[in-house]
Amino acid sequence: MAFTAKDVQALREKTGVGMMDCKKALVETDGDVEKAIEILRKKGLAQAEKKASRVAAEGIVATCSDASAGILVEINCETDFVAKGAPFVELSAKVAKTVLAAKPADVEALLATKAVDSDKTVEEEVQEVFLALRENMKIRRFAIVEGHTATYIHAGGSVGVIVAFDTDDATAAKAEFAEMGKNIAMQVAAMNPEYISKEAVSAEELAKIESITVDSALNKPDSLPMPILNSLINEAIDEKKWSDEDITVYQGLDQKQRKNFVNFISKEAFATLIEIAVAHKAEIADNKIFGGLVTGRVAKQIKEVCLAEQDFVRSDLFEGNVAGYVASVAKALGADIKLASFVRFEKGEGIEKKQDDFAAEIASMVQ
Repeated sequence: MAFTAKDVQALREKTGVGMMDCKKALVETDGDVEKAIEILRKKGLAQAEKKASRVAAEGIVATCSDASAGILVEINCETDFVAKGAPFVELSAKVAKTVLAAKPADVEALLATKAVDSDKTVEEEVQEVFLALRENMKIRRFAIVEGHTATYIHAGGSVGVIVAFDTDDATAAKAEFAEMGKNIAMQVAAMNPEYISKEAVSAEELAKIESITVDSALNKPDSLPMPILNSLINEAIDEKKWSDEDITVYQGLDQKQRKNFVNFISKEAFATLIEIAVAHKAEIADNKIFGGLVTGRVAKQIKEVCLAEQDFVRSDLFEGNVAGYVASVAKALGADIKLASFVRFEKGEGIEKKQDDFAAEIASMVQ
């Protein structure tokens, strides 16, 4: 079967593969376009295996939702240029729709699922885009959240969020609810909370936070309550744990200067003060003043990591925390609305990006 330059161009448009590769495939198949596409796919698979070891930390977090659920999916590629291109963006949208429609159990099941509006599986759809773009690309993860949800994508797919709410169908259908949901999802994207509320923090995790807070305070003795700090300094001076020079310097400071004594004593003296504080950990921990300090710092941390307790960032809409904002919208609608859960994906989080050292690479080549 003969073929023309137009056939080569048509095959390129169908596959996105370079002209020379298309021509070779048509030569190999004697002009049979379908067989040529199959050959290009197989060659693409082989090249995909070679490229699979290359780090894919760029990409897109895509979302899709309906009245019953919301989903997030992260698809990675190697470069931001490819991630922003139409083929990759369209692939991400198709995969997101497929997750919502099929609700697969895991990524492996998703890859084997027939993509929406297509006769190909998701894996084959990914392969088609790879053939055109020639970058390692992977569907990394997805999340499905059932119920009434709000979704938000930030900065073209760098961060994606789903927030779920407990409410009735009629309330969830209202525009005011949709606006509130988007505002909460934007809060999650911006402030990156770890828990839905303080009630979601386990006793074990709370104990860990308290322990870290105690250790952190002891390792920064200048932030301790003055009665405790003065006792530590007195021990350093009375028991000659500081050098004569540091003792002289400290004793020569006036009351105002002593508030910033760290700027005057040596690093060694400050390190000694930390050692003294750590050695007295048990008795300092039992001190009521110190206990109040720890309680306050833990409460501040809980406020920072728990969505419901965070200050609502849209202060132009509501002054107070997120829980208060949700309650205000619920009151205005005459409904019951509760924060239920959230999922936040950040593109490439946890993937170690390769740092190219070109100088070292060139040096190794000339050795």
